Amino acid sequence: MQKILLIGAFLAISCLLMAKKPVKSYQNPVINYSLPDPSIIKGEDGYYYLYATEDIRNLPIHRSKDLVEWEYVGTAFTKSTRPGFEPKGGLWAPDINKIGDKYVLYYSMSVWGGEWTCGIGCATADKPEGPFKDHGKMFRSNEINVQNSIDPFYIEDGGKKYLFWGSFRGIYGIELSDDGLSIKKGAKLRQVAGTAYEGTYIHKKDGYYYFFASIGTCCEGLKSTYTTVVGRSKKLFGPYVDKSGKKMLDNHHEVLIHKNDAFVGTGHNSEIVTDKAGNDWMFYHAVSTKNPGGRVLMMDKVNWKDGWPSVAGNSPSIEAERPEM
Repeated sequence: MQKILLIGAFLAISCLLMAKKPVKSYQNPVINYSLPDPSIIKGEDGYYYLYATEDIRNLPIHRSKDLVEWEYVGTAFTKSTRPGFEPKGGLWAPDINKIGDKYVLYYSMSVWGGEWTCGIGCATADKPEGPFKDHGKMFRSNEINVQNSIDPFYIEDGGKKYLFWGSFRGIYGIELSDDGLSIKKGAKLRQVAGTAYEGTYIHKKDGYYYFFASIGTCCEGLKSTYTTVVGRSKKLFGPYVDKSGKKMLDNHHEVLIHKNDAFVGTGHNSEIVTDKAGNDWMFYHAVSTKNPGGRVLMMDKVNWKDGWPSVAGNSPSIEAERPEM
């Protein structure tokens, strides 16, 4: 009788385990073609929209409802609407935001090595998929006296609007006008990080500002050394420091994501997205050692411990549990 009861209990447990839905997973890269320098926003239609540097001409837009399965929507610009303040320049490192009732897209425009003629512009749309109306150049490097003025990042704080940008010549920030489309008259330029960084993203959480950035080389294929790093501060304009209190102004930081055997050049992260379970997720790009053509789209979960963010293993996942959307 006892043997029969044990067998019955075993069968019941087996049935429960079989009935339990398997944990769904995803694999990196989530998009296996080149989408560097991602920026993401949730639209009112329930889709997440992702924008990237124009390895796809005129700046590509993709959308997803679960952060894993993505579809190509189109481009922010066309041949006729494309920005043109930098002749023969590429559109790099977009940053998408909702300001008032408009979607505002900041972008860099540069030719490789044109560190004094490159600059940052902006465009607006009523919907995240566009069409975007270009408002042209906000400033060039030689006009604002910041060499290599690329990689814009917008943030609102204390009722004010700010833009941060820069690349290996220092990271700077300045206050913007009320509509976010120009620099506020009389605003002062302030440096917030040293010469090791580009790809700025600032995230507010639990009384701290977390300054995410990238170090190393972005664009040398399998030789790329891009690495995602982070520091934190109690104030938007810093000083940002590492765990030992050393300043990012002096090029000190904590490493968040470095290379592994499958992916190298891990950098330029997106905004953090929080799923229904309260988990935080971040997109970034990397070069696949199996398919090294371009910089593919990656996603990993960001964990928080003792006031600092981390990614499992400090390197890209190959397969992981999906976000709960």
